[in-house]
Amino acid sequence: MRSMTGFGAAQANVPGGRVNVEVRSVNSRFLELRIGLPREHQALEADLRKLAQSGIQRGRVEVSVRREGRAGRKTKVEADLALAREVAAAWRRVGKDLKLPGGLDLAFLRSAAGDIVRTVEQAPEPAKDVAAIRMALKKALEAHDRERVREGAHLEKDMRKRLKALLRMRGKAAKLAAGLRGVLTEKLHGRIADLMGDQAPEPARIVQEVALAVDRGDVSEELARLESHLAALSDLLAAKDPVGKRIEFLLQEILREVNTIGSKANHLPLTETVLEAKGEIEKLREQVANVE
Repeated sequence: MRSMTGFGAAQANVPGGRVNVEVRSVNSRFLELRIGLPREHQALEADLRKLAQSGIQRGRVEVSVRREGRAGRKTKVEADLALAREVAAAWRRVGKDLKLPGGLDLAFLRSAAGDIVRTVEQAPEPAKDVAAIRMALKKALEAHDRERVREGAHLEKDMRKRLKALLRMRGKAAKLAAGLRGVLTEKLHGRIADLMGDQAPEPARIVQEVALAVDRGDVSEELARLESHLAALSDLLAAKDPVGKRIEFLLQEILREVNTIGSKANHLPLTETVLEAKGEIEKLREQVANVE
């Protein structure tokens, strides 16, 4: 069993710096995956999404990739020799036409045309970061999974405690239901005696009323289904694959049977047992909201 809540982080070196990858997740009914990437690595989103989805089935998950350093950018100095030749030739023509003394040198060219020598920033090469980002994400996902497994163990322990309580309550309800015929018979005898006063009630009529009341209050089928559902819940708690949605559905069925027992049983001790069981089911529903 895994919790949907977890955190994992990892780092990897890349040319000119390093990447930091973090994976965070919280509860959600379905898988909601968001991936934050530097602009130069946006093309990696589909690949990283597939990698993250391979190990996470449910939850609101945020994957953050940050790059530290100069992001692989480099600068170099370039000389535009063609422009230098054109500038020099133009100034020589000016000097010749105007019969000006002096010649050309580097200082003159630098002041005359500042674009001859310029600094150029080269575009980053994101392809060199891909392997490092994938490796860092894998490590972050592994750390995230360990955290979810650790939290899942606590959830399973608490849910098993609730399951044991429900099993005890189911056994108590079965015993109370078994003695319900005698309770109903005594109660009906008292009611009939109050209604008829001194008139002696007909035994056949009493038997008929008791039979009808017992039939209406019979919860044996509900108890049998409840026992089956609780056994299925025990199996799901031991499963290794994602079981959150299946447990949620099963708890709905368990609550339905418990509610039916409560509505059919006109007996205070049984009603009290049903109320206790509903309290445990509600706690289970709160816990399963955290289960993947």
